[in-house]
Amino acid sequence: MVENIEIIEGCRLPVHMRGVTNDSSEWPLAEVLKTLLVDPQQLHSYLKKTTNPSDTEQAQANLTQPVKIYYVHYIDYNKRLDEWVTIDRMRLDKIQLPTSGLSGHGHSQSLNHLSNISTNINKNEPNEDGTMTKNRKRKGIPSVSNLNKIQSQTNLNQTTSFSGLLTPEISKIETETSEKEEIVQTSTEIILKTDLQLNNENSNQSTGLPRATGSMVQNAHEDVLTRIKNIQTIYLGKHLIEPWYFAPYPQELSQCPIVYICEYCLKFMKSIKCLERHRQKCKLFHPPGNEIYRKHPLSFFEVDGRKNRTYTQNLCLLAKLFLDHKFLHYDTDAFLFYILTEFDSNGFHIVGYFSKEKESSEDYNVACILTLPPYQRLGYGKVLIEFSYELSKIEGKTGTPEKPLSDLGLLCYRRYWSMTILDVLINLKQKETDQEKPQVSIQELSEITSIKKEDIVSTLQHLNIITYYKGQYIIVLDKKLIENHNATMKKRKIRIDPKLLHWIPKDWSKHKY
Repeated sequence: MVENIEIIEGCRLPVHMRGVTNDSSEWPLAEVLKTLLVDPQQLHSYLKKTTNPSDTEQAQANLTQPVKIYYVHYIDYNKRLDEWVTIDRMRLDKIQLPTSGLSGHGHSQSLNHLSNISTNINKNEPNEDGTMTKNRKRKGIPSVSNLNKIQSQTNLNQTTSFSGLLTPEISKIETETSEKEEIVQTSTEIILKTDLQLNNENSNQSTGLPRATGSMVQNAHEDVLTRIKNIQTIYLGKHLIEPWYFAPYPQELSQCPIVYICEYCLKFMKSIKCLERHRQKCKLFHPPGNEIYRKHPLSFFEVDGRKNRTYTQNLCLLAKLFLDHKFLHYDTDAFLFYILTEFDSNGFHIVGYFSKEKESSEDYNVACILTLPPYQRLGYGKVLIEFSYELSKIEGKTGTPEKPLSDLGLLCYRRYWSMTILDVLINLKQKETDQEKPQVSIQELSEITSIKKEDIVSTLQHLNIITYYKGQYIIVLDKKLIENHNATMKKRKIRIDPKLLHWIPKDWSKHKY
């Protein structure tokens, strides 16, 4: 009975996830997005990094006939884990057939047509850099991440008490801690001056709501075909990288097992011979733009999206392979790109980048941000974030990244904000010797770090270090928190040296892009 069931697009059933041992009991529920018949010789390009021996057996058993494979999305898992699987990794006895009308929705649209209308790539996961449309229409997204609970409030001003900034969770903490007679004596206490206020009566005014959208946030609708990774592997520099998401490269490249990309100009090619011929002609050994920072072995280049359209468009296509939540468009004129590279005797090798609008009405200092997978978990994400805030300091502004952030972007920003704010608070304790307790305000923290006030408040809430005691708000830094912070800072080897940053901000309101 089970063997006679036909697996069609839209079915849901447990699938054995790649990377999990065969004797594991973890068979997450997955949805079949696409079915495909492939020749045995091409099977290995779809079933990469095989950890299940059954996959190899399946390929060997069908050497003379096409093999049917299935592209699945694991429910409640990030889309970068989506993969092609063979039928032996599925539990057909627990299959859930799609209801009428759901199967195959959106499948009539061809990939060729999709590549030609890359301005309409839509996804619905609010999951770090693709890019941008000149006539940007910003649409709000109903739900906002927990990071931005504080940002659902209204305009900040300098006249009322800080208590209005606290969410219900913090208000609960206030009630509990106000009943305590003593604060642990081993903790460091800093008085939080009440220089901010929130007008609760106007909490519904739209003018005070920081948008959860940006110039490159996607619309809510998501086409089914864009959920399927169309590029199997890319070759960039000395790295073979498996993409995470769909990117609107030309359709013919989706048939190539490997897409070869020049690491200097980011042009994409079908074969290694094309890349070799291209490198003989390509004169670039660094991103096209001005080098504004260098500290061995890192260097930053500023690239104008208008002056270097081809490069920045190729950069956006590359970034889209690893970013799921941003809107991609080929009009890059309104953006600046800051490329982080590692340099050696062969040239400047791209590590990551962030982009920002030349003019941002919302004080965004980052539109998109990405560290390429080979360089992740090495501290480069924090370097990109720190560099964006150093630019904000030179501009004399506070900044914040466009929302929503990706899952990895949220974690990286949360760590950076926590480390930066704690570092200021701990050093503040050491400097203030003429007072019983040091005092600081949210405004002062914002001026020192260039981090926007809302992000500072949400970070203090996340760290759970605000308490209400004897009629005033106090930041309590316990000994363990300080020790953990000091240990983390010792591990942070790569830092931006502001003295080596040579950059003058331009007033774009007086210049055409």
